[in-house]
Amino acid sequence: MADKEENSARRETAAPAGSRARLIMYSVAAVIALLGLADATYLAIAHLTGDDAVCGSLAGCSVVLGSVYAAVAGIPTAAFGALAYFFVFSAAIFVAFGYRRAQSFFAVVVVSMFLVSLWLLYLQAFVLHAFCPFCLLSAALVFLLTGLLVASPSSR
Repeated sequence: MADKEENSARRETAAPAGSRARLIMYSVAAVIALLGLADATYLAIAHLTGDDAVCGSLAGCSVVLGSVYAAVAGIPTAAFGALAYFFVFSAAIFVAFGYRRAQSFFAVVVVSMFLVSLWLLYLQAFVLHAFCPFCLLSAALVFLLTGLLVASPSSR
C-alpha cells in the first residue's frame, strides 16, 4: 500500500515529457535568437556609424550594406532584425516556462522573419549580385528558428 502511494506521489511531482521537450526546444530557440540579436545589433551599429569595413576586405559585403535596401526610412534594416530577434528571444523564454499564449506570438514573428529573409536573400542574389556574410548568418539563424518552430511540440 505504501508503494502505491509513493508511486502516485512521484507521478504527481514529475514533469510531463511534453513540458521538458518544450523547455529544451524553446531554450535552444532563445540561444539562437541571442546569436541573431548580436549579429543584427553589430550590423545596425556599423550602419549607423558609417563603418563600411564591417566585413573586412569582402567587396560584396560593402555592396550589400551600402545599398538602398540596407535602410528603410533612414532606419537600418538590421535594426528591425535586432528588434525581431529580441521579440523571438522574449517569446521563446516565456513559452519555455509555460506561458502558452506567447507561442503564437513566437510563431508569427519567426514566420515573418523567414519571409523577410527570403526576400533579402533574393535581393542579394538577383538584384545586388553580392553577399554579406553577416546577412547570410542571420538568414541561417532564421532558418534554424523556422525549423524549430516546425518541429516544436504542439500546444495541447
